Amino acid sequence: MKFRIIPVTPFQQNCTLLWCEKTREAAVVDPGGDIDKILAAIEEEGVNLTRILLTHGHLDHVGGTAELMQRKGVPVEGPERNDQFWIDALTQQCAMFGFGQVESFDPDRWLEEGDQVQVGDETLDVLHCPGHTPGHVVFFHKGEQLALVGDVLFQGSIGRTDFPRGDHDQLIRSIREKLFPLGDEVRFIPGHGPMSTFGAERLSNPFVADRRG
Repeated sequence: MKFRIIPVTPFQQNCTLLWCEKTREAAVVDPGGDIDKILAAIEEEGVNLTRILLTHGHLDHVGGTAELMQRKGVPVEGPERNDQFWIDALTQQCAMFGFGQVESFDPDRWLEEGDQVQVGDETLDVLHCPGHTPGHVVFFHKGEQLALVGDVLFQGSIGRTDFPRGDHDQLIRSIREKLFPLGDEVRFIPGHGPMSTFGAERLSNPFVADRRG
């Protein structure tokens, strides 16, 4: 599996284009906006978009979903159903953050812990990792040892939990009990900022390093 990170929106959110090298089928993870930029990347890589994957319902991660659905005619998978209230409130989110209005949408498939999603011949495992939002999911590709973690974990930091239905203790559990057991060597693409590994964060992340107990 190959990937390309595409920073989008004024928040510079990491939208990710994933594709299967054999079939050239692709998925876009968290199309927060700047759809023309995303479509240009798809064309440059010569891949065929077959689905949209969402980690959670915040505007900077889902704001371009409806437009991309309409322009490419592809289904949406994710997040977990507990984030429906965030998607239903896209109008309010746009007003809150000073964004132009975007269309709401209904995912074709809500995801749950233990589900899998297909991108061509490649399989991504779904982990439900609440805390930043109640319905946040993470996508993990075992063969590439790669995780797309949205706003759960960052290089040197963790997701905010001061939004409605955020839960700091739950977020810490999600990281330590769901993500870190995948292995120190696993690379992860966060929702914002540079990539890192779970091992590096266990060593030095001030919020979840092993030394914090």
